[in-house]
Amino acid sequence: MHEYSIVASLIDRVQQEAVAHGGTRVHRLHVKIGELAGVELDLLKTAFDTFREKTICDGAELAIDTVSAAWACPVCNRSFAKGAILRCDACGQPACMVRGDEIILERIEMEAPDV
Repeated sequence: MHEYSIVASLIDRVQQEAVAHGGTRVHRLHVKIGELAGVELDLLKTAFDTFREKTICDGAELAIDTVSAAWACPVCNRSFAKGAILRCDACGQPACMVRGDEIILERIEMEAPDV
């Protein structure tokens, strides 16, 4: 269950940002997760609910935006439909994933006294 290590890293990163910006309490985290990132979203939410206690994220909401996978030819930039063979008909090059495997902390909503 690598979701627990993802949450641990996420909370560490949020703590760093809170310290850097004088944050006192986090209300919501916005995270983008690609459908092919290998993350089980229910486990991630459970891990977040478990590990946020007694941290800067205690009581914070985790908002997850799922990103669909997309593929394109690295040579001619042709995009591929979902389920298509991942080799370009035009130039023969194998496709490259252009999105869908990311895990990104997109935004932190927090209280900061002097902002």
